[in-house]
Amino acid sequence: MRRRVRELGIPSGTYPTGPLNAITDVEGVAVGHVTLVEGDRTRTGATAILAHGGNLYQDKVPAALAVFNGYGKFAGATQIAELGEIETPILLTNTLAVGRAIEAINRYTLAQSGNEKVISLNAVVGETNDGRLNDIRAARPSVDEMLAAIGAASSGAVEEGAVGAGTGTVAFGHKGGIGTASREVKAGGATYRLGVLVQSNYGGDLLIGGRPYRVPPQHDRDGSIVMIVATDAPLGGRTLERLAKRAFGGLARTGAALSNGSGDYALAFSTASAVRRTPERRKMAATYPELGNDAVSPLFEAVIEAAEEAILNSLTMATAMEGFNAASGKTARVPPLDPDAVRQLFSKPE
Repeated sequence: MRRRVRELGIPSGTYPTGPLNAITDVEGVAVGHVTLVEGDRTRTGATAILAHGGNLYQDKVPAALAVFNGYGKFAGATQIAELGEIETPILLTNTLAVGRAIEAINRYTLAQSGNEKVISLNAVVGETNDGRLNDIRAARPSVDEMLAAIGAASSGAVEEGAVGAGTGTVAFGHKGGIGTASREVKAGGATYRLGVLVQSNYGGDLLIGGRPYRVPPQHDRDGSIVMIVATDAPLGGRTLERLAKRAFGGLARTGAALSNGSGDYALAFSTASAVRRTPERRKMAATYPELGNDAVSPLFEAVIEAAEEAILNSLTMATAMEGFNAASGKTARVPPLDPDAVRQLFSKPE
């Protein structure tokens, strides 16, 4: 049985977690997966994240994207940078499925009640390359399968490891995948929640709780990661960009190589109803409440902790997988982390 990093006795920061220690601890956020493990060649999937359960096109949420190294694709990036908001579900999938993910989001959004006159929208899609275990040239996930991920989105516990968009991913030469974590933070006289969900598929020299994990196979250098950050703190685009950038602090703590061949992306959004971009607010001079600069440092610290823990959960919850290496045309097997080796890192003084 696979276990989350806290269950393995690994220190995971100073801020308390939410009840589920997941991005869905932020009220309104929903996550859905489609996991495709078929025959000898298909090891892929999609993961959907919804900022709230209503019509996202009509009631947009403030958002910002940070890019550490841009060797990748992130659909919707320019409009997020320009307007500081998102108006659709977020889909994570594999590199060659981005176009189909856009089409799935288009179909979903155009079909929603109230969107009958919409003729333009900005689908948000992130990706990593799962071609080491998946026949990525095959047209999977399909548009319908992407739609199924959106339809499966729900609040509550989030399945982690080799699921959804993390089905075929590899991190540090071990099986990567989907991971999540959350924190509760006191800032500006109130308590807020912050959650992170990651799709890990990158390399470096793995650190767990600051200690090197030196169990074969040896590390990779290249690869990518997408980190989605949600919070109920009232933040606008500028501060959300600052928050997204801090997620890379958690990435660095895991020993990431941050190489030339990596795509490192972090998207942050706020679910606070007071900052939601409703149709009425978009038509007038709106005054939004927002935490001031002097109040946000605890959120910055919390997102570093949550990003690190989400990444480690993506590894400790993943199982071994055998699949098709699209580059070599051969069968490949990627092992998971050894939980006993992880425990031993902290069973005796450093």
